[in-house]
Amino acid sequence: MNKNFVEELTWRGMIHTVMPGAEEHLLESMRSAYVGFDPTADSLHIGNLVPIMLLAHYQRCGHKPVALVGGATGMIGDPSGKSNERNLLDEKTLRHNQEAIKAQLAHFLDFESDKTNAAELVNNYDWMKEFSFLEFIRDVGKHITVNYMMAKDSVKNRISSDSSEGMSFTEFTYQLVQGYDFLHLYKANDCSIQMGGSDQWGNITTGTELIRRISGGKGYAITCPLITKSDGSKFGKSEGGNVWLDANRTSPYKFYQYWLNSSDEDAEKYIKIFTFLNKAEIDALIEEHKEAPHMRLLQKRLAVEITTMVHSKEDLENAITASKILFGKSTSEDLMALDENTFLDVFDGVPKTQIAKAEIEQGLDIIGALAEKGGFLKSNGEARRALKENSISVNKEKVKDDYRITLKDLINDKFVLLQRGKKNYFVLQVV
Repeated sequence: MNKNFVEELTWRGMIHTVMPGAEEHLLESMRSAYVGFDPTADSLHIGNLVPIMLLAHYQRCGHKPVALVGGATGMIGDPSGKSNERNLLDEKTLRHNQEAIKAQLAHFLDFESDKTNAAELVNNYDWMKEFSFLEFIRDVGKHITVNYMMAKDSVKNRISSDSSEGMSFTEFTYQLVQGYDFLHLYKANDCSIQMGGSDQWGNITTGTELIRRISGGKGYAITCPLITKSDGSKFGKSEGGNVWLDANRTSPYKFYQYWLNSSDEDAEKYIKIFTFLNKAEIDALIEEHKEAPHMRLLQKRLAVEITTMVHSKEDLENAITASKILFGKSTSEDLMALDENTFLDVFDGVPKTQIAKAEIEQGLDIIGALAEKGGFLKSNGEARRALKENSISVNKEKVKDDYRITLKDLINDKFVLLQRGKKNYFVLQVV
């Protein structure tokens, strides 16, 4: 017997609204459900992780997940929760983005198996591109009244007197196009459920209405709450903007740090949503965490689980090693093992100065590196005193006043890490 999907999501805090009858519908037999993803970038970000986890749990409960890449809708722009229109993309960019997104989804969903509930990826551009405007307004538009469309919050908010932008006809039709996707998948893929964030409820129910009016069938909607942070700041954003699933946009180190820095309240919520740990494991972790909150057990386990899932075990180990460089005991070998992006992420905000490579080739004396050439310390006298106190390290190794920095000290052929005491860092960048 399949696991009860709605029950599983409810204890995880992942249910906002379930259309009446949906839970019973799922218990009768294997069902197909879909979630739409916006293909305006060639990577998803952690704001997309909740709908991804919805599909992943759905598949684990024995049902068939369908990921819809909104190639057609991506050309229009969804008005929900946005105050202005988005840029429109050409087909070549959309196809590239679609492939990149599928590769990321494959970390969570099984597309390859020969089981009947293997995941599927579809693109609404494939069925919308041949659909003429006249056919669309004749076959779809006539079934939904303007009054019905105007009653949706996503429309009301944009055409209210507070909104200076107003709303274009293009965006007004968005809910019809998304509604038609649901109708198409209902007929072509036997897909009877659409899932998404709670802000999608209006668009999803337009789809269930089209299924009822055009096919005389029954579609269901299930939505999850929008994730918020306890301090009121936006989930999924760091100081540098979005936290992406693509390692080239957000390094595994920064990704790992994002989860590690969650508050206790958020970590308790996130570990239910963003991991596959079962209820007993999570309850035990929460209790253990409460006994010694300073150990940050919840945050560490959350960061481990999700970094491994999105990236890999190896990326996780590198991220943990990188974290220890700033906050714990580490060696020059650990430093030398960092790739350039991770090194720059770890020492983001640490003062840097540029040194000519010729200086390093000749051997740069440590006093010059610390003071007049590097500028880490104010004077040669201060540099000598610090060396006498044995408080200066080069690449995590303590050095004396006769030390010379040479090519063998270069990390990634271009960096040298100077350190005074435990907390004061300085980077020489060789050019």
